[in-house]
Amino acid sequence: MTRKAVIFDLDGTLVDTAPDLWRATNHVMSECGRRVVTLDEVRAFVGHGARKLIQRGLKATGEEYDAPAIEPLYEKFVAYYRDNIAVGSVPFPGCLALLDRLKAEGISLGVCTNKQEGLSVKLIETLGMTAYFDAIIGADTIGIAKPDPAPYREALRRMDRQGAPSLLIGDSETDVLTARAAGVPIVGVTFGYTPRPIAEFSPNSLIDHFDEAYEPIMALLEG
Repeated sequence: MTRKAVIFDLDGTLVDTAPDLWRATNHVMSECGRRVVTLDEVRAFVGHGARKLIQRGLKATGEEYDAPAIEPLYEKFVAYYRDNIAVGSVPFPGCLALLDRLKAEGISLGVCTNKQEGLSVKLIETLGMTAYFDAIIGADTIGIAKPDPAPYREALRRMDRQGAPSLLIGDSETDVLTARAAGVPIVGVTFGYTPRPIAEFSPNSLIDHFDEAYEPIMALLEG
């Protein structure tokens, strides 16, 4: 029996969510009388949850807000995003074919993201991807976010793959730090959302397209 696991980051790795995060961010920016942020700006802001995304948007367009003032904006962001979660979001090219191939090998698949669990589940359901995953862990699932390794380990626990060969696939420094802290390899994708190229953080393998992913994944899982 194959006892291997591959865990994916979500935004900027599995799914190109930037168009919908961009709309939700600008919904909040308009509430504050700020300029529209660009799609490229939002791609660089993503990775540490919606509160940090909003704070980065505010910083780019004027004065930052203190933490208490962010909360009502966060609630507006989440409400808007929940209602418009997959207007423009789509799996990255080659993603579904890779998931099919890994599942056919008997490899357990999971998601570990700094998005809220409920929003992550809704996005994956809306895109028709639920059947692929044995665990979906968000920043609020156990109250700990990446780069702490605890969410990754919780995903393995729910997948019944503790101690099994596993790896993370992600797009940012946060994902590299998570993998290092968890003591597992990481495959970095170059097409995601990060202010600095993931190559700068020396992932174990680097891919430009999911069509390139299967061989390095299998090699890393075999150790």
